[in-house]
Amino acid sequence: MKYSEFQPGLKARAATAALAVTTAFTVISLGLAAVTAEPARAQGLASTVRAALMARLPKTPITGLSCEGFGGLCEVVSGNTLFYVDETARYLMVGRLYDMETRRDVTAARLLELNPDLLAAGAARADADNARQQTGQEAGPSAPTATKVDLTRLPADGAIQWGPANAPKVVVFSDFQCGYCQRLTGELVKAGVRVEERPISIFGAKSREISEAVLCAADPVKALHQAYAGEAVPQRKGCKAQGLDANEAFARAQGFSGTPVLVRASDGAVLQGYRPAAEIRKFLSLASNKGGR
Repeated sequence: MKYSEFQPGLKARAATAALAVTTAFTVISLGLAAVTAEPARAQGLASTVRAALMARLPKTPITGLSCEGFGGLCEVVSGNTLFYVDETARYLMVGRLYDMETRRDVTAARLLELNPDLLAAGAARADADNARQQTGQEAGPSAPTATKVDLTRLPADGAIQWGPANAPKVVVFSDFQCGYCQRLTGELVKAGVRVEERPISIFGAKSREISEAVLCAADPVKALHQAYAGEAVPQRKGCKAQGLDANEAFARAQGFSGTPVLVRASDGAVLQGYRPAAEIRKFLSLASNKGGR
């Protein structure tokens, strides 16, 4: 067979390959155009929603607005609070937004960025109420949150002491199922402070079980970090955690309905919510500046 006989087939295959390459470039170009256009669309939509909100909620200051990454909703920031609206700004939603794919509480993460105090006082209290409902407890009226407490009312039992022995001391009321308590632990390490950790069961029966296991452990400090890491802490048969009831009674009396709560050991001053290391050090140093011991 002569070479000329192959030419029609070769030409056809070359044309097909050229068409495939052209199609691929077209698809890539369209994809890039879509990616480039998406932020512009989101920005334009945010401007439209902002204008609609200003008309419908003229007395509500809008300090931030984003329509990207919320599944068709727009996040609206007003000072230290946030809410969500649809793309027409007709429907408004106040509540918690969860990403079911990543299993992330989108609202909680954003609130923590905006204001840690708001999260501790509001979201943690809501979580506590949910926990009470799940465990069959009734959410009775909460006592006003104390700004200063008398730590001498607490027994020595029920506390886990960790951190440098000679460093400034902070008492922390925490729940081992509280994500912000776990994050706070890392900041306490960075701050280089002495910690007296007192577990309380904000999230119900499971939290109580973990607290008892940690307090009864042969090495409570090791067990504490295991619990925060999500590792199982084995129960010691026959051991009843001493001081846990006193921790919880004290917390209720002071109005500590959320965790974490930090108390300055030198004078009983209270600081609620997750705090970075620098703020913890500053909080503990205030007692020295005021003549505290």
